[in-house]
Amino acid sequence: MNSNIKKLLGQTAIYGLSSIVGRLLNYLLVPLYTDSSVFKDPADYGVVSELYAWVAFLIVFLSFGMETAFFRFLQGSEDKEKVFSNSFLTVLGINILFYVGLLYFNNELAAFMLYEGHNEYIVLLGAIVCLDAIASIPMARLRVEEKALRFTIIQLSSIGVNIALNLILLLGFFDPARPEEGILFILIANLCASLIKLLLVYDIISKVILKIDWVFVKSLLAYSFPLVIAGFAGIVNETIDRILLKQVLYDPLIPGSLQAAEAEVGIYSACYKLAMLVTILLQAYRYAAEPFFFEQLKNEDRNKVYSKIMNLFIAVVCLVFLAVSINLSVFKFFIRTEVYWEGLKVVPILLMANVFLGIYYNQSIWYKLSGKTRFGAYIALIGAGFTIGINLLFIPEYGFMACAWATLIVYGLQMVLSYFLGQKHYKIPYNTKKFLLYVGGAIGIFFLFTLARLFFNLEITSASFPLLAFGNLLILLYALFVIGMERGLLRRT
Repeated sequence: MNSNIKKLLGQTAIYGLSSIVGRLLNYLLVPLYTDSSVFKDPADYGVVSELYAWVAFLIVFLSFGMETAFFRFLQGSEDKEKVFSNSFLTVLGINILFYVGLLYFNNELAAFMLYEGHNEYIVLLGAIVCLDAIASIPMARLRVEEKALRFTIIQLSSIGVNIALNLILLLGFFDPARPEEGILFILIANLCASLIKLLLVYDIISKVILKIDWVFVKSLLAYSFPLVIAGFAGIVNETIDRILLKQVLYDPLIPGSLQAAEAEVGIYSACYKLAMLVTILLQAYRYAAEPFFFEQLKNEDRNKVYSKIMNLFIAVVCLVFLAVSINLSVFKFFIRTEVYWEGLKVVPILLMANVFLGIYYNQSIWYKLSGKTRFGAYIALIGAGFTIGINLLFIPEYGFMACAWATLIVYGLQMVLSYFLGQKHYKIPYNTKKFLLYVGGAIGIFFLFTLARLFFNLEITSASFPLLAFGNLLILLYALFVIGMERGLLRRT
């Protein structure tokens, strides 16, 4: 059992290289975007952020849950090429139909998204998501074949192209007086990066057998469709807040309302990036975990493996929560222009929200392993309903703070729902005492640090050296406590 956990940790470390290093490199673009020499006005960065919120929506739909379906149907299959070819051709067909429709209706879409006169944003955005979706199945094949090194090289190559072109175009050719030009440069850089990724997996795509088994495709779609609903509803929880911020706060009767709404989106999005440090870890973990979890179906001790993995995962993400939230006065310099700093108060809320999201993701394996993927759709749809409702009700009064609290409430709700449904339909003996101890301990330490900060009468973005030393001592004690609790597992692993 411990050798299995060691294998997962090793795979996570390799995938984490591309995910964490790649995300960190992409993070370096945020100081560039928020610098006064680029997007001095948060409204301009708000446009970029909202466009990428739409990317997140579209990629879920256009990949159509086929990665998970590919992993699932590959288990026990005697014809692995058939599974790969039909998965790939399904995704390819969906994307071709989508992009043809997008080209036909790009005027209407631009108007709906409040980008009238900027149809080029829509066309480029569609091309980016289609290329990424088409590359997803070849990249999934690399994960199944445990070719983590090649996977990492491809990911980093794509990210490197994106960053290099951003730097060249924004620093060498961009005129700050024309922010629309900067937005266009960012999209072009991303398009080139997506194209590079597709080219680097061309040898895998060339193995596709151009013969569709419609009966098999129907089975793939039947399995993946609930996952699409779940994924789509899940992305509502993750990104709809930025879209709703703009749509709700914009009033066509008030001059300057659109720019003010986009500024709210820009401030919120820049600060959200700090909270996504937990998400970076989660993404690296997910790349390795999903095929690993399916592989454990052959293991009689699989439930014990899932439980022990959950303990370690919760402890690590809680440490990230503490490291960022307690050292926020240092992390704030990641965002170059002070006008964005008013949004930093959302960071601890969003960090804990992402901790809940990670726990929910771990729990969600129960409905994927059991084939009861409809429950994932139910949970995500309930979450999406609460997300939209809370945001619509409270954005007009509280702005982006409503978005942050909605995210925390919804991810917490999904986590709880998934746990109780999982215990009923596919019971995994999670150690709930450790869960409460690790999460509760992290929240308790954060509140103790907050009380100390209030005692010194300091803002959330300010801290003295003694206060930071105190906070980081608490983090160290928490880490030592976790190591003590998990010493047996860590020693054997």
